[in-house]
Amino acid sequence: MKTGPRVMVSGAGAGGIGGEICRKLARDAVARGERARLVACVTGAKQDIHDLVAELGEIGADALGLAGDLADPAVPDRLVAEAVEFCGGLDGLVANAAIRSDGPLLGLAVAEWDEVFAVNTRAIWLLARAAYPALKESRGAIVAITSIAGMYPHVNFGAYPPSKAALINLCQTLASEFAPDGIRVNSIAPGMITTRKNEALYADPAYAATRNAIVPMGRVGQPGDIAGAVALLLSPEAGYITGQNIAVDGGFSVSVMARLPTRQAPPPT
Repeated sequence: MKTGPRVMVSGAGAGGIGGEICRKLARDAVARGERARLVACVTGAKQDIHDLVAELGEIGADALGLAGDLADPAVPDRLVAEAVEFCGGLDGLVANAAIRSDGPLLGLAVAEWDEVFAVNTRAIWLLARAAYPALKESRGAIVAITSIAGMYPHVNFGAYPPSKAALINLCQTLASEFAPDGIRVNSIAPGMITTRKNEALYADPAYAATRNAIVPMGRVGQPGDIAGAVALLLSPEAGYITGQNIAVDGGFSVSVMARLPTRQAPPPT
């Protein structure tokens, strides 16, 4: 079996978007007659990273689980170095790890602001910088997971929306700087997505129905919706796409005007 894509994914918890990205890359490689080499990274020693690595092996990928706190500026270099060693190079970097703070900005502590920006924005810059030599050699790609909260104001989420807005601009800046070396950099902005962390909320039928009703496509997204978009942006089929932030939200972010009350047009005479 041929060697498939060599990809590092941060924020790769088994029950979330990162874990589903790993599964998608592994399955797609098998479908092409390839064996992917995947490095799944999490913060702290979590049992589910071991479960995910085992699952990826059963799918047909070579996988390694790594742990490290991305708020520590020394960690991105270490994670990338171990990923490159395990994979024998790197074709893709998926930056999915993020943390959130709740509450109004007026009451936000400086330390909390700094931690959110360290994980959600600075760490992606450091990961990209560390992965640059390997990605230049492979003419690979970077995909960062942003948020529609980084595209539009979202109150009472603390530093999270500003950190994601900064990440969108960071990815576009990296795309411009890395393009001459054949490295593409794009980002994906998920809308409302059900994951293991919020599944209890969506278990409430009234809550789920309210959320589904405000999405033009009639449903809240699943991790697989994001994984499919990531796989596309990492693939040769997206070889001329760089510097883009793509909302994957069922049309929610562009539906504001459609929600305004309007006067029905008179019937034609």
